[in-house]
Amino acid sequence: MRCINIGLLCVQEKPEDRPSMASVVFMLSNDDAPLPKPKEPGFKAILSTKHDTVSNQNDLHTFNDITLTEQIGR
Repeated sequence: MRCINIGLLCVQEKPEDRPSMASVVFMLSNDDAPLPKPKEPGFKAILSTKHDTVSNQNDLHTFNDITLTEQIGR
């Protein structure tokens, strides 16, 4: 959870809110160092609902425009 929090600090929308590399190294190497709460990230994941339902087991399973194909041997 600490690494995720630090990662979120590094992708904040405003560059001046992001920590320096020295600060990141310090936060990663010191488990007792307090971490600030991350602000709004510079990007947002938008989930598509167009593939939420699957009508048949043989249908193509697609979520967030990523296709997973299962290969079955003969």
